[in-house]
Amino acid sequence: MQPGQETLVSREILVTIYFVAILLFLSIFAIVFVVVFQRRKNKFIMERLEAEKKFEKELTDSRLEIQEQTLKNIAWELHDNIGQLLSVANIQLNMMQTNASAEMQDKIKETKEIVAATVQEVRALSKTLNSDVILNNGLIKSIKTELERFNRLNFLKAELKVEGEEKVIRSEDEIIIFRILQEFFSNVIKHAKADNLSVFLNYGENELEISVKDDGVGFDSSKKSGNSGLQNMSGRAKLLGAAYQLSSLPQKGTNLSLIYPLKS
Repeated sequence: MQPGQETLVSREILVTIYFVAILLFLSIFAIVFVVVFQRRKNKFIMERLEAEKKFEKELTDSRLEIQEQTLKNIAWELHDNIGQLLSVANIQLNMMQTNASAEMQDKIKETKEIVAATVQEVRALSKTLNSDVILNNGLIKSIKTELERFNRLNFLKAELKVEGEEKVIRSEDEIIIFRILQEFFSNVIKHAKADNLSVFLNYGENELEISVKDDGVGFDSSKKSGNSGLQNMSGRAKLLGAAYQLSSLPQKGTNLSLIYPLKS
């Protein structure tokens, strides 16, 4: 090969090498650009999801705080105002009884007993609505008070069973758990037409397992429900980070399962 041809071949090789190097550089640049872009995109998505999650939590916290304050105000009204009015009515009945005939005295006595029972129930109800009282009583005693009220009013036969050693639960979580159960109880009383209601609490090492059952008319839980009470229960359980399941079938009653992770 002549010197001129060798020079030409060398130049072609160099051009090819430069061309390959440029392509390789562009390819590496494109890959790096795509990777960086994807990472930034993923980071942006995660930050947006975290922001949405934080906003939803703050919104739920605010809603629950408003609900608790409303319930507390109702509890005060029941205990102070309604309870006081009933007490005044009882005093007036005592005054009437002294000057009444024998026949009227029996009727007044019966009315006094009804008023006294009403005062007791109003004050018991006010305790289950006031979060401060729930905190003072604790979860188990609060549930027991609610179930005793159902039994006393003959709504149904209610029982509570507790297994394991009771663990300390954060006060905020304790109220949320009780409100979930209270919502379930309310649905049972209003809709289930049940004869029996059972509540089971099992304290394990790392979790509190709660199971609630009734033997009422039930419903098809596989169908989407617009019941705000059921949605509140699910939303509160999510806020706790608890496993939540509600199952029911027509004429087969309703079961609630709540597994709350105990925090050290």
